[in-house]
Amino acid sequence: RRHAGSTPGVGLISPPPHHDIYSIEDLAQLIYDLKRANPVADVSVKLVSETGVGVIASGVVKAKADHVLISGHDGGTGASKWTGIKSAGCPWEMGLAETHQALVSNGLRGRTTLQTDGQLKTGRDIVIAAMLGAEEFGFATAPLIAMGCIMMRKCHTNTCPVGIATQDPELRAKFEGTPEHVVNFFYMLAESAREIMAELGFRSIDDMVGRADMLAPDERVIAGNPKLRGVDLSALLLPAAAIDPRAAQVKVEEQDHGLETHIDRALMERAAEALEDGTPVSFGFPICNEDRSAGATLSHEVSRRFGSEGLPDGTIQVRFSGHGGQSFGVWLAPGIEFDLEGDANDYVGKGLSGGRVVVYPPRQPDVVHDPADILVGNVCLYGATAGEAFFAGMAAERFAVRNSGVRAVVEGVGDHGCEYMTGGCVVVLGPTGKNFAAGMSGGWAFVHDPNKNFPALCNQANVDLEPLEESADIMLVRELVEAHAERTGSSIAAALLADWEAALGAFVKVAPRDYK
Repeated sequence: RRHAGSTPGVGLISPPPHHDIYSIEDLAQLIYDLKRANPVADVSVKLVSETGVGVIASGVVKAKADHVLISGHDGGTGASKWTGIKSAGCPWEMGLAETHQALVSNGLRGRTTLQTDGQLKTGRDIVIAAMLGAEEFGFATAPLIAMGCIMMRKCHTNTCPVGIATQDPELRAKFEGTPEHVVNFFYMLAESAREIMAELGFRSIDDMVGRADMLAPDERVIAGNPKLRGVDLSALLLPAAAIDPRAAQVKVEEQDHGLETHIDRALMERAAEALEDGTPVSFGFPICNEDRSAGATLSHEVSRRFGSEGLPDGTIQVRFSGHGGQSFGVWLAPGIEFDLEGDANDYVGKGLSGGRVVVYPPRQPDVVHDPADILVGNVCLYGATAGEAFFAGMAAERFAVRNSGVRAVVEGVGDHGCEYMTGGCVVVLGPTGKNFAAGMSGGWAFVHDPNKNFPALCNQANVDLEPLEESADIMLVRELVEAHAERTGSSIAAALLADWEAALGAFVKVAPRDYK
């Protein structure tokens, strides 16, 4: 719960929908973000084995994923619903063969590592998976069994009877597994695969990858089952080399992520003193909408050098001017403050991790800002865990989805604001779209609603709407509105503060029932 940023005893929707990904372009942006958040880490994308997965995998590799995992329908996630366990996906053999063939035919196989998982248990499974195109193999259920798992499927209830998936001290005392049990399992697994490889004449896994010509249907099994007699596995067992003999069958080159040209390279040069010994720095910097994921690598460097605590507040202050690209201020670390005079695209402050993001319209006298104009795009503060954000304008849809700790002020939001929120505080000083607070289970939201139309726009399945009356809430909202006015120069915030007693009556508190 600590890592999830949620409250013990409060229910969660798990897994929640991934509202930051609606297209292959969105996935490419996420891979771009992740690679800049940790340039030395590989990015892996997991796909469920299904008909047509090869086309999807080709798009994923073009989106520059370092690994592609094809997961079979037999997976044993203990917290899954029975509908997912019984009905989702196809056998890994089908998806793996299709993916390998599709990547080879599109000239993409050499740019990624292909993995598979889903009830792999024996050396024979490894060999078959390699021949169908996999270089790497995932194991979960079998090692758990080696540790003592008895498949009670109670992983999410804290009542695992053998002490593996529980925090209960009495149940944890029942755990009898040892690392040696798991190590021995993998030793025997590798030995079994080695014996089969020796029998077939292969020296390495790479030599086996894609050699589907070494596989054939078991005629005895087919003959013994009338339902199988019409099954044609020729497409599944087609060697990819027959599609394109010149194409690579395994990964032979790294993806070009373009890390050298990222905006954070210049930011880190300007912030060198702060990164070296924590000396405060402040500077201006131009930005355009081609500069994506600003702050990701800078935050990575702060975390690498100073740990999760980061730097003291305001150590690195960057004053941007222009149009922020996607993921402006993504995963911003403690001690970093980004002020942007202009506007920004989607994902502003995504995963905000202790830093501060401030966005306000241009202050030139010849620039007129309509309060109804969108200042920041969709999915801002998605999955944010800590820090502050102030937006002197409207945010588009899905603002603060899955926020678990950030304090934010915004002057209006589109549909689905504060969806799945589990913590933090959001103050909305303007209009909201429909379905506000859907699935919200924690944190507080305060909405300025002088026209009294907010109740019709709020999803009240999990929340109650209350007037702003408690002194602690009033102090919190005033503190945030004052900070918003100071940092952004907001005329809306200034007007509210000028007649604060009257403004209080128009605020509505959104309070999750379980959280209360």
